Amino acid sequence: MGNEKVLEMKNITKTFPGVKALDRVNFTLKKGEVHALLGENGAGKSTLMKVLNGIHKRDEGEIIVKGDPVEFENTKEAQNAGLAIIHQELELIPHLNVAENIYLGREDKKGIFINYKQLYQNTADVLEMLGVDIDPRAKIKDLNIGSQQMVEIAKAVSQNADILVMDEPTSSLTNQEIDILFELIERLKEQEISIVYISHRLEEVFEICDRVTVLRDGQFVGEVKTAETDEDQLINMMVGRTIEDRFPEMKFNPGEEILRVENLAVPDKIIDASFLLHKGEVLGIAGLMGSGRTELAKAVFGVYKEKTGDIYFKGKKLEINSPADALKNGISYLSEDRKDEGLVLGLPVADNISISVLTTMLKAHTFINAAAEKELAQKYIEDLSIKTPSEMQLVKNLSGGNQQKVVISKLLSTKPEVVILDEPTRGIDVGAKREIYNLMQELVDNGVGVILISSELPEVLNLSNRILVMHEQEIMGELDAADANQEEIMQLATGRRNQ
Repeated sequence: MGNEKVLEMKNITKTFPGVKALDRVNFTLKKGEVHALLGENGAGKSTLMKVLNGIHKRDEGEIIVKGDPVEFENTKEAQNAGLAIIHQELELIPHLNVAENIYLGREDKKGIFINYKQLYQNTADVLEMLGVDIDPRAKIKDLNIGSQQMVEIAKAVSQNADILVMDEPTSSLTNQEIDILFELIERLKEQEISIVYISHRLEEVFEICDRVTVLRDGQFVGEVKTAETDEDQLINMMVGRTIEDRFPEMKFNPGEEILRVENLAVPDKIIDASFLLHKGEVLGIAGLMGSGRTELAKAVFGVYKEKTGDIYFKGKKLEINSPADALKNGISYLSEDRKDEGLVLGLPVADNISISVLTTMLKAHTFINAAAEKELAQKYIEDLSIKTPSEMQLVKNLSGGNQQKVVISKLLSTKPEVVILDEPTRGIDVGAKREIYNLMQELVDNGVGVILISSELPEVLNLSNRILVMHEQEIMGELDAADANQEEIMQLATGRRNQ
């Protein structure tokens, strides 16, 4: 890595109605470096990158790319200057193949027809240069998330991008896929490609990043070399205070059985699952990706029609054939996919929070009671510290962590007695995580039974009372969280059954 600056952003300011998203922010990127951009949700990271990429027009400040001042009017102009953003939600077309996605709109043609022989050769060349083993003819929909991400990177490199922005690139990847991604990032560095790396996983920052810039509340806090800092300093810079312990000391007082699942099975998804949940406890579910954790949660929540086995709620056998049945009986589910399953992005915060309880807000059985809806929204905006100018702000304009808090508010508005949280802290910052952990303690204190699904083993170990571990669609064993450790969980998660 040299000292040559390929990007300078100076005093960047951007205001949206009711909120100053960026306030005189500075950022520099050197040739061939990986530079982490950190900050809590709502700190301004994504807005800064959208200003860079021509999606938002800055109000003030200067952008210099490879020595030249620039004013990108759109993403195409940014792309032509060698910039590419790999978004958290990948922007690929599922029914097209790898080659067609990489060269979409830039295909070699023989007359009016695409020259497929040349297209596949070009794709193979790019993939080989990156050291990626993917068939150019494979359909995107048949690839796992890790491979799809490699295709996005190949697409950027094929456009001669030498500045890549990676936004939460590992949030949906397995550990093995993360290792492959990091190897690829090292190869990109060797080719003097510069990377802006946005992540909430601090251990990754220390593994692959050279420098770190921290934003807080739309302002530049500071820039440090990774080798000269530690997690505590970065957390302090991000949240403006030290977080003494990452996890609260959870207090459980398990009461009577609230949920019992016996011999639950779903074809190709769950094999013969049985477990108990008590009032006032957190039951953790651990396992590798694809082990069936989410499928088990969805089966309890009534998502799958084809299932066998019995579900008892407060000792009474239930017929749960739809999510509506589950909600009616006091069982709520927070999906791991907040964008597609948890939110209506084009509606305001208030509408999203109240959507599950609209029938209780009708005036004369016809009109929605706007005052009651506003009161409900404001309660959760305050309780969960949702950063939004007002309850009428569109959810799509909120940061990822604040969107997650809106989903949780929607869930809590139904006053559930059983709450299933599926990856509740994925892609959110350390401060917002702590707020969700505190909320879990509050639920437990009120006698709610909580099921927590998480890929982060420290989270499962520190927040649970008991832990179920799954492997290949089966529950392999149950552990007392107070006595368990990561090694024991991984043994079960890789198929060694608990005796």
